[in-house]
Amino acid sequence: MEKEHLLKLLYQVQSGDLSPEKAVLQLKQQPFTDLGYAKIDGHRELRQGIPEVIFGSGKTPEQIIGIIRHMKQKGCNNILITRLSQEKAEQIQQEIELHYDPVSKIGISGQKGNITASGYIVVATGGTSDIPVAEEAAITAEVLGNSVKRLYDVGVAGLHRLLSHLDLLMEAKVIVAVAGMEGALSSVIGGLVDCPVIAVPTSIGYGTNFGGLSALLSMLNSCASGVSVVNIDNGFGAGYLASMINHIGN
Repeated sequence: MEKEHLLKLLYQVQSGDLSPEKAVLQLKQQPFTDLGYAKIDGHRELRQGIPEVIFGSGKTPEQIIGIIRHMKQKGCNNILITRLSQEKAEQIQQEIELHYDPVSKIGISGQKGNITASGYIVVATGGTSDIPVAEEAAITAEVLGNSVKRLYDVGVAGLHRLLSHLDLLMEAKVIVAVAGMEGALSSVIGGLVDCPVIAVPTSIGYGTNFGGLSALLSMLNSCASGVSVVNIDNGFGAGYLASMINHIGN
């Protein structure tokens, strides 16, 4: 239930236009809507400030369309769909308006939100191959109302590339460091800045990278303070958390 709807309900009770019993009944009906294949969490935005995000992998285009239409009926204007394939996106676009980014595999029904935080987020990658995960983080953060600055291909194999952007890094409110291989980028950045660093291990690497496990373990064992770690290839989780940090105090 949107905040405006909840306030209207409370004012109706206050004025006597709605009985407390009927208000309770409406509230009971609001926590989620059961579509059969999905239970839409209508209280998510009220609880967390951000509406439900659709995980596209494993869902059919018809299911995604149904969820989007229901959310729009409830007043959600910007709906984020992650891990959405090009094929599914094209099928959805035949039914409803959808902006699709094939690099991050993110679909947006609506448009990117207005910037609602004063600081900015830096999304940095160790290599070009990490960009798809980084873009998932960057676009997620932008949709959630953040200014995002991208700093790609600045890994430790050529450390001078990173050091040439110290001003950008040191003025950031939060940094998302995306890297595969040995995942050293987050530790290096963590030792340079005074803001939180969110490390994202990627599955990029040779055999003993073990699909991102080596980068994950390296990041978990970082000797730099202020580094937190999300799951392998979880750009969405990093972008979401970065947005929460960036909005503190706004």
